[in-house]
Amino acid sequence: MPPAPTPAPWARVTRDLPAPLAVVDLPTFDRNAEDLSRRAGGVPIRVASKSVRVPELLRRMLERPGTIGVMAYSLREAIWLVRAGLTTDVLLGYPAVDPAALAELAADPGLRRAITLMIDDAAHLDLIARAAAGAAGQDLAAQPVRVCLDIDASLRIGRVHIGARRSPLRTPEQARRLAADAHGRPGIAVRGLMFYEAQVAGVGEAGWRGPIVRGLKRLSLAELATRRASVVRAVEEVTGPGLLVNGGGSGSVAQTTADPVITEVTAGSGLFVPTLFDHYAAFTPRPAAFFGLDVVRRPAPGYATAFAGGYIASGAVGSDRWPAPLAGRLTGSEGAGEVQTPLRFGVGREPAIGDRVWFRHAKAGEAMERFDRVHLVDGADLLATVATYRGEGLDFG
Repeated sequence: MPPAPTPAPWARVTRDLPAPLAVVDLPTFDRNAEDLSRRAGGVPIRVASKSVRVPELLRRMLERPGTIGVMAYSLREAIWLVRAGLTTDVLLGYPAVDPAALAELAADPGLRRAITLMIDDAAHLDLIARAAAGAAGQDLAAQPVRVCLDIDASLRIGRVHIGARRSPLRTPEQARRLAADAHGRPGIAVRGLMFYEAQVAGVGEAGWRGPIVRGLKRLSLAELATRRASVVRAVEEVTGPGLLVNGGGSGSVAQTTADPVITEVTAGSGLFVPTLFDHYAAFTPRPAAFFGLDVVRRPAPGYATAFAGGYIASGAVGSDRWPAPLAGRLTGSEGAGEVQTPLRFGVGREPAIGDRVWFRHAKAGEAMERFDRVHLVDGADLLATVATYRGEGLDFG
């Protein structure tokens, strides 16, 4: 469980800034980064950009010893990150099918050297091959387009599937066939494999389901440790040794890096610690990111209504996707709304019109898509105001 919420110490220094507004407590961000490094146990960390979406904070994480690069969610984003000078090592977390972006990558040896595409189907290779064929005059043999195979890391018990629906690749033979296909195409090289165990890294352990979830996590990690090694061996029969093997997420850093096959671990949400990470046995959550809304109505005794706030997290719809106020509670009939969010307080404890109320988001980087700037604070001090992707005029999806 996270520490009990306390009145936002930055409230006074940000009170004249217009709301809605986002803040990140920088010392807490740094402590969370240190905790991720500690749990990684010396295994390099790749920061997940989708969970941050603030260039200055990505840069801050990338400057830490042991952070090797970025896992991006969009090829256009990856190209921007490299050209903006933030990193020279980007691994795409998802396949790219944008012909123009693929052509831009294929035509630039610097981008080909810095960016690794994610694949799980021969159709992805066909798209890459077409882009490479259009890169006339480029020495693709000297600097090929690099790809990484996304391997299904879910747990299957009979016909029951536990985990994310991602890649169709699961067995050593399936991975070997796609690796051989890639290896045999001019201008394409296999760099590594990714195993994202979402059912371990991204599932909390709250309530009566906690013991069941922990048991399934142990079962999943044991199954994956055996299968992951077999898949890597099968692919290395095609490519030779020395593959990148990526795994994990903020919720499973220590468990993932315990597998000697893993060469790097991805993490990002653990820097902000949204509410979906409040219930994990593996680490102590320290919330670092918040957003503030202004009270504009007091519709009845015990109620106050804030402007905006309908920042619902993606995923299966449920109350765990709602933003969480630090004081008061959302109403079941309205929840967090597009242009207003009513909150329930004890009678006589409701804030006044013009007061500011603070929330945590259920997921990490998604909230940053709502703001063009983020205010970096240290307790009661405002340190800096920096742009988000949105503030940089960037929209990567």
